[in-house]
Parts: sequence; structure tokens; C-alpha cells
Amino acid sequence: MNRFNPKKLLNSKWTASAPQNKELHFIVTELLRDEDEVITGCVLEAVMTKNSYPMTLSELKNSENWLLGWQ
Repeated sequence: MNRFNPKKLLNSKWTASAPQNKELHFIVTELLRDEDEVITGCVLEAVMTKNSYPMTLSELKNSENWLLGWQ
């Protein structure tokens, strides 16, 4: 399980454990918040293709799919 502070999540770097479409490295470009301003998710942008993917915090915490930093 990946441990991180949601307030420091913006602009953090992540590596996909099982890359698809040659998308391995990602950067958090946006934080998703609910109506109470609580962070519920984020948007990951692939470095090579610039594709964006919305992601919940629970998905990002799964260390089987995501690694913190660029590996």
C-alpha cells in the first residue's frame, strides 16, 4: 500500500506497474475535491502521450498497480 499525504499529491510523480500503450510515467496534474473541499481523487497525465486519466485515491494507494516516483 502506497502511503502519501493528499495535500502534497499535486505534481507528484508515479510509475505504472503494468504499463499500457507505452504509458509508464505519470504526473498528478489536478486534484479532485467534493463539495466539502475534501480531496477524493486526482488526474494523472501520461508523460509521453499527454493522455489524462481520473483516479481515486484508493486506486492510487494500490501498490500492485502504482509505484510512487519514477522507477
